Amino acid sequence: LLLGRQEKYRFIKHHKFKFPVGKMCKMLKVSKSGYYHWLVREPSKRWSENQAITLLIHDVFKDSFGSYGAPRIKAELRKRGHYISRPRVARIMRANNLFARRKRKFRFTTDSNHNYPIAPNILNQDFTVDRENQVWVSDITYIQTKQGWMYLTVIIDLFHRKVVGWAMNRTLSTNDTIIPAWKMAVISNPVTKKLIFHSDRGSQYASYSFTNILKNYNGRVKQSMSRKGNCWDNAVAESFFKSLKVEWAYKHDYGLKTEAESSVFQ
Repeated sequence: LLLGRQEKYRFIKHHKFKFPVGKMCKMLKVSKSGYYHWLVREPSKRWSENQAITLLIHDVFKDSFGSYGAPRIKAELRKRGHYISRPRVARIMRANNLFARRKRKFRFTTDSNHNYPIAPNILNQDFTVDRENQVWVSDITYIQTKQGWMYLTVIIDLFHRKVVGWAMNRTLSTNDTIIPAWKMAVISNPVTKKLIFHSDRGSQYASYSFTNILKNYNGRVKQSMSRKGNCWDNAVAESFFKSLKVEWAYKHDYGLKTEAESSVFQ
């Protein structure tokens, strides 16, 4: 009974072969003549718009692997030239049982309890840059498989927000995480100008084996580290990992570690 008149008429139309029209009209408190009058009319402009918008929302939701909620779907529709309010998008999503995937349980990958020197927070949450290879941010996350955990390290260039280097291995050692990711990044993106490299305070980033590599660039690379316990200092990398997991990894059930590695690469 909370449905609007148009929704009631559509309900009757869709169920007319299952229930008598007269009884449905009586139960839904609408007139039988009103229903038949509605039946022969052209669909209203608002109803036609809602139908078209619903199809668009389904497409965006599917493209996001079921991860986008109303705010992100609204933003994507705006990019496509459709200016629709977030509440309207949310109503249509609820009516069509479209609910975004949520985060799963958390596993720590950062060990900041070490005796290595900590770099200052040079980046200080300023994520705006003017050129490529001006600021790189990095982080480490985990991917679950039936054979155990795989640890993924990425390096992202803030200029175009693309991954320029990455590594995926079975341990959290420096030689299996940031060092191979760094080597991949500098092969295709040689460091010829000043570069800020920002990460958390994890032992992988603070270790001498990695910091000595950065020192070989004769001052061109300045290392920056987040404040303790402040995820916002590395928000771009955190956001990337959330999207990667919700939009891709969580929709797979990885059996083999090699299967997870191939999937994440894809």
